[in-house]
Amino acid sequence: MSIAEKTKAMRSGVAIAGLLVAVSIAGGGVTTAAQAACDLQFKPEEGAELTMLRWKRFIQSEEDAFMKIVENFKNDCGVTINVQNESLDDVQPKASVAANVDQGPDMVWGLYSLPHLFPNKLVDVTDVADLLAEKYGPWVPSAVKYGKKAGTDEWIDIPIAYNGNYINYRKSALEKAGVDKVPATTDEFLEAARKMKEAGMPVGMALGHATGDGNAWVHWALWAHGGSLVDENDQVIINSPETKQAVEYVKELYGYMAPGVAAWNDSNNNKAFMSGEVGMTNNGASIYPAAKKDSPEIAEDMDHAAWPIGPVGKPTEFHIAYPMMIFTYSKYPNAAKGFIEYLFQPEQYDMWLQAAVAYLTPPLEKYESNSVFTDDPKLSVFADAARNTLTAGYEGSVGEKAASALAEFIVLDMFANAATGNMSVDDAIAQAERQAKRVYR
Repeated sequence: MSIAEKTKAMRSGVAIAGLLVAVSIAGGGVTTAAQAACDLQFKPEEGAELTMLRWKRFIQSEEDAFMKIVENFKNDCGVTINVQNESLDDVQPKASVAANVDQGPDMVWGLYSLPHLFPNKLVDVTDVADLLAEKYGPWVPSAVKYGKKAGTDEWIDIPIAYNGNYINYRKSALEKAGVDKVPATTDEFLEAARKMKEAGMPVGMALGHATGDGNAWVHWALWAHGGSLVDENDQVIINSPETKQAVEYVKELYGYMAPGVAAWNDSNNNKAFMSGEVGMTNNGASIYPAAKKDSPEIAEDMDHAAWPIGPVGKPTEFHIAYPMMIFTYSKYPNAAKGFIEYLFQPEQYDMWLQAAVAYLTPPLEKYESNSVFTDDPKLSVFADAARNTLTAGYEGSVGEKAASALAEFIVLDMFANAATGNMSVDDAIAQAERQAKRVYR
């Protein structure tokens, strides 16, 4: 072994005893140090190089850890991955363009049911899903629903993690408003929001086209009141008394919110919370580590809580699934599969979860015991996000139609139009019904 190869093997952290660079005189084949260290079922193709599209970080340490895994994969398996970062809201349109023209990134790390917008353009990853379930599983139920192509047992993506979207609040804001704790019911939540507004520390939740935070809380509100876009047969049922109750609830809640939330995207609530403009919002576990780093006094004052229960009498949480998919036009599908397998190895995945500071919740049972969810009690609620979340489509399928409805913000716009007075409650619901029927025709 050359000195360069020994150095490379040491850096990968893999002890390779008696490694030989074997050259076959007949075939001229070479087994490199990287190939020998790449202990994977899915072996990368010779000369493989990948491009991946993912969303821009919300926690720097998460991105640093992910890029470390990318570096480790290159060291161990000899495959370079060029990672392209886009804003959360730009991933879906860019992935859709790539699917349409059969050109672009080999892999996409997307959101929710994005893969189901173009299921026939994606590599079958059932073998990867089965391998991971055998090693680290089982999968949480929502991962199975998100992963499988509608009406089949074929996996078209691997949900690599979830982003728990919960209530973030300042304890001092509740105290100032005379509220003992985060309310457990929707009625109590409305009353608490009124008191917080009067105390000058209002609630603030996005009603603009915020793919993560906006979709999360309005779907919670809809489902908490018994409403649904479609039924179990994908028939549109949005125009219902339950939906009207939910929309009227959100319209009243909007009156107690901070000004400007109708234009908020996924970053505005973070800024408003850190600046003291709002005392409560919904978000992943990204505000808290940022506060610990830059504003320890805010972090000390912060905590998190689960969503209140509505008239349906059960949790109706909606958290972001993060599916990773491989396009069929990729020249190196095995290398892409190999990276997903590599990502889930304990020495990589556990390190990544720790660095994400509970912003990411695992979809496989083995990793639910990661200490990141117990080391700090303020982060414990995020441990259940993957297991408790409902899925895009809710009572219906999670296929292409549900993905389209989510991408078009049908439910979010319904609430926003009514809450802001842009439309009456009935007109906002009627418009959502027309839009949904166009998608679910």
